[in-house]
Amino acid sequence: MRILTGIAFLFLSIQNFAQVYRVKEPLVHTYSIVARDEQTGEMAVGVQSHWFSVGTSVPWAEAGVGAVATQSFVDKSYGPKALALLKTGLSAQQVLDKLIADDPGRDVRQVSIIDAKGNVATHTGKKCIQVASHIKGSNYSVQSNMMLGDQVDEYMSEAFEKSKGKPLAERVLLALEAAQKAGGDIRGMQAAAVIVVPGKITESWNNKTVDIRVDDAKEPLKELRRIYTVHLAYQHMNDGDLAVEKNDMAKAMAEYKAAMQLFPDNLEMQFWTAITLANNKEVEKAIPMLKKIYDQDKNWKELTRRLPAVNLLTVSEKDLQRILSL
Repeated sequence: MRILTGIAFLFLSIQNFAQVYRVKEPLVHTYSIVARDEQTGEMAVGVQSHWFSVGTSVPWAEAGVGAVATQSFVDKSYGPKALALLKTGLSAQQVLDKLIADDPGRDVRQVSIIDAKGNVATHTGKKCIQVASHIKGSNYSVQSNMMLGDQVDEYMSEAFEKSKGKPLAERVLLALEAAQKAGGDIRGMQAAAVIVVPGKITESWNNKTVDIRVDDAKEPLKELRRIYTVHLAYQHMNDGDLAVEKNDMAKAMAEYKAAMQLFPDNLEMQFWTAITLANNKEVEKAIPMLKKIYDQDKNWKELTRRLPAVNLLTVSEKDLQRILSL
């Protein structure tokens, strides 16, 4: 009888909250941060949860508009709806008030919004699973639910505020890492994500300056940190390529060197650095680098053979043969 009563109660609960707990929406209990860089105007969202592919549910951001974290018994529509309302000129608080007023499931939602002016609005429903709380600060908000302990928000807030002067993505990562040190999600870890967007409206294809995520891992924050380092390395490579286009070889080589220091085992970075050296009449420096690369993977030699035809390797025929004979 007790079992039947429990089942009946569960059935009635599901019936009563059918509009709140929608099967198609994930139950993303998590910790997150929305933030803005006062100097650059960039905005960011960072999140970690014991939920697969949390980066597809919680974080939303758009250049020159704002950033949103929607979590707990998550309604993903809060993300695009909030950004659309921010575009009309409403403040973060006005947008949040409207979303909450129209939602019968407001008591189980946790939402945070930051707009392009740095205004922050946060809501933690009274029926979010404990420990659930949030802290609003200047140009940021941290929020969490279903946490193991009650210091997660405090750790995130302190880490973010102490990291002033660092790039926004780094500050967000530090906040997430601090949350885990405070105990994090009571269920453990699985996925994480960080999005950073420019402070001003840009072309739609260039809307995000950082967009990294880990969908499923034993230690997602460590993997997210690794991916962020790779992101920075490739950013240096891109800056080096731009310097080559402007014939600023000193800057190009400095950028390539910085990239390789961040990602020393990446053969592609080493390869294009060597090719740039060769094209800059520094074949003697390029040769030992290329030999080391070819010894590890002969496909790079075949790629080298194909470059002169598209003017990506412009050495003399004699030097080309020296390179290909390695």
